[in-house]
Amino acid sequence: MTGLDSPAPGKRRPLTTPDGRYIVVRGRLWRTTNPALPDEIRTRLVAALMMARRAVASARRAADRDAEAAAHMAVDEAKHALGERGPVWWDDGTPDLNRHMVRTTPYAAWFEEVGGTAGR
Repeated sequence: MTGLDSPAPGKRRPLTTPDGRYIVVRGRLWRTTNPALPDEIRTRLVAALMMARRAVASARRAADRDAEAAAHMAVDEAKHALGERGPVWWDDGTPDLNRHMVRTTPYAAWFEEVGGTAGR
């Protein structure tokens, strides 16, 4: 486990679906990083994602719309490379449920069973 896998101090790790495809944030499914990515590549891509997110915040503070648009594109590129957006990284034909409310998906019973709440 790398430092990138650990939640920030005082925060708990998000709930992950049993198949490892999604995390649940405030009752919504978000696709996880492709677990087949080698650690070195994943680490590099996560660093690029974090840098792009910081660039978004900086551009917003500066009210620089062009820089913000470029930073959002960099975030999107990193998320695609990580497998969190774009084509799914699994190959069993299961549809992508990214951004769906967990209660409206096949994960609803599991979520209720583990005591999931919309705030998680």
